[in-house]
Amino acid sequence: MSQITGQTIALIAYFIIMILIGWWGYRKTQDYDDYMLAGRKLHPIPAALSAGASDMSGWLLMGLPGAIYAAGLVEGWIAVGLTIGAWLNWKFIAPRLRSYTEIARNSITVPSFLNARLAGTGRALRISAGIIFLVFFIFYISAQLVASGKYFESAFGWDYIWGMILVCVIVVLYTFAGGFIAVAWTDMAQGLLMMAALLIVPVVTVMQFDGGVGETTDIINNAELSGSGIANGLDPFANLTIIAVLGAIGWGMGYVGQPHIIVRFMALRTPQDAVTGRRVGIGWMILSVGGAVLTAVVGIAYFHPETDPLADPETVFISLTGALFHPLISGFILAAVLAAIMSTISSQLLVSSSALVEDVYSGITGKEMGRQSGTMWGRVAVVITAIVAALLSITPSDTILDLVGFAWAGFGSAFGPVIILALFWKRLTSRGAMAGMITGAVVVFVWGNVDAGGIFDVYEMIPAFILALLVTWGVSLITPYNEAIQSEINTEFDRAVALTKKWDPAGAKTASGKHLDENPPAPAQ
Repeated sequence: MSQITGQTIALIAYFIIMILIGWWGYRKTQDYDDYMLAGRKLHPIPAALSAGASDMSGWLLMGLPGAIYAAGLVEGWIAVGLTIGAWLNWKFIAPRLRSYTEIARNSITVPSFLNARLAGTGRALRISAGIIFLVFFIFYISAQLVASGKYFESAFGWDYIWGMILVCVIVVLYTFAGGFIAVAWTDMAQGLLMMAALLIVPVVTVMQFDGGVGETTDIINNAELSGSGIANGLDPFANLTIIAVLGAIGWGMGYVGQPHIIVRFMALRTPQDAVTGRRVGIGWMILSVGGAVLTAVVGIAYFHPETDPLADPETVFISLTGALFHPLISGFILAAVLAAIMSTISSQLLVSSSALVEDVYSGITGKEMGRQSGTMWGRVAVVITAIVAALLSITPSDTILDLVGFAWAGFGSAFGPVIILALFWKRLTSRGAMAGMITGAVVVFVWGNVDAGGIFDVYEMIPAFILALLVTWGVSLITPYNEAIQSEINTEFDRAVALTKKWDPAGAKTASGKHLDENPPAPAQ
């Protein structure tokens, strides 16, 4: 069996399984709440695994190994920052967001939650948040489509464009049909496939060297790699700078603002499910990220950057798989790359769809979508978003890591500070939230496009997040507020805290039904 034939058979099987899960999700989807949030009945295990899979994306199997292969283990500090950030997100944000979003008018998107949490705000906040969602998600989805094009170009010799289009069509197909249910369960399957592949590849690679781990380590440490950009490949502290440390911290800070991740928290059955979700999700993350780091390290030994370098460092996982495994087995392992890419695209398409329909359209028109019409327009929005992202991916000018880093910073800075304050500070106001979101988004755009060196080398997440947090807090403090509405907000806030500690389904449903009137009096803001 030829390499291409075996890999093609495996990929066809993989695509069929994803489409079948999409069809199953379609049959389970009854209305708009099911399509966008699985009716808040998602088990913590698929919630955790799907959050991890949609989080890591093609970055885990291509971006991170490529960065370490090109610059050494010092690049692995990003993974450390992400793991810490993910743990904090599950520990502190997940349970309270789950309870508060149901109390706040049973909100199914982050912008609609903020609109309900900051009662009487009008529609400007919701519309602005929805637009920021769409802008950064276009970049994020584009990064995944770039990864898919590179994948087919490297593994099959396809034209970049056709590989990108194929992945886009398959993902749109099952996301369009099955909504959140299909996305969550396909993500879970893809997450398990990713983890298994990342553990198998480095082990098999080390087995190719007669001396095993010892020989692999010696090859890397004894080689003169500085000429190719790698110095002391196995030393995580080599060339470590304050800028690099801040960048790693910045990636971790961004978790709380990533809508395609925190939407899993909102879909949990109860706030207490976050405990199981955290254990499963962080366990998966440690194994998967560790496997990605090891893949890059053994890749340095196998594809020596001076004697047998890779043309594109971001294909180190793909190249190792093609060189070491039987065609059929390599096909299933390489499917893990697509799993990483597709799991993220599907999640982001769905959240983009909800932002377009639930927040931008409903915010502008003042009309809430019905159970059936909302589902129909949600599916239309999935297709529109995918087409726009695909058009932007035709001629990629940045690496996968650069594209993901920019979008990650945008979400983390625009929404992270606002969400933290919305969940843990009663005094947050709509003007404060609006000012903070805009500050975070603008600083990311400006800082990320200034090439002045020095302080501007700091990952844009750091200054943008800090400034957005200060602006949100400061503007909220100086903004006058309506005491009657603030009293209602305080009551809901306290109820959300209580339900986070001890879940009461009846209390939650009563609260969501008794929120402020649909047209409350405008606060003095």
